Amino acid sequence: MSAEDIRPTVQNLAAFQQPADFRGRPGWLVQLWWIVQGTAFAWSPQFMYGWRNALLRLFGARIGKGVIVRPSVRITYPWKLTIGDHSWVGDYAELYTLGPITIGNNAVISQYSYLCTGSHDMNAIAFDIFAKEIVVEDEAWVAAGAFVHPGVTIGRGSVVAARSIVRKSTVPYGVYAGEPLARIRFRGARPGLENAGPES
Repeated sequence: MSAEDIRPTVQNLAAFQQPADFRGRPGWLVQLWWIVQGTAFAWSPQFMYGWRNALLRLFGARIGKGVIVRPSVRITYPWKLTIGDHSWVGDYAELYTLGPITIGNNAVISQYSYLCTGSHDMNAIAFDIFAKEIVVEDEAWVAAGAFVHPGVTIGRGSVVAARSIVRKSTVPYGVYAGEPLARIRFRGARPGLENAGPES
């Protein structure tokens, strides 16, 4: 018997089952949204923010006033998306809304960022899928190319620097960078925190 024969099975995709109502809408509506997103949404001129916001609302998203979403943004299920007033979502950002994504007021999701609410359980042979909400609170900034894991909250006014990977929630007004992610200071003029370092 070879070593190959005695290796345990750790992943059997034939056993995978998507949980009932995981998408939150019927399959035909999911397909319709993907068609609309790839045409009427993606082909719209840059300045037509109102048009894209209207399309998102039509498919169940809760979009505040003055929201800027670029035409190259990709949103998996818009009915699981909430964006507050005057927030921005930059070019090629991916809002992977297997679970809810809630973005507050005056928040920024910069270009090429990836907010990932769902993944698979690597310890489950059937590769079970799961979703956990991501929250980006008011005045927070997720900078270019950052990756945010399922279940994370980006605290109010905090900053995640470009290309960072966020596995745990950030504290309000913290400025974070790197991999592994570290808080490097606090943002803004706050008494006692103006020069606070990583351990403050």
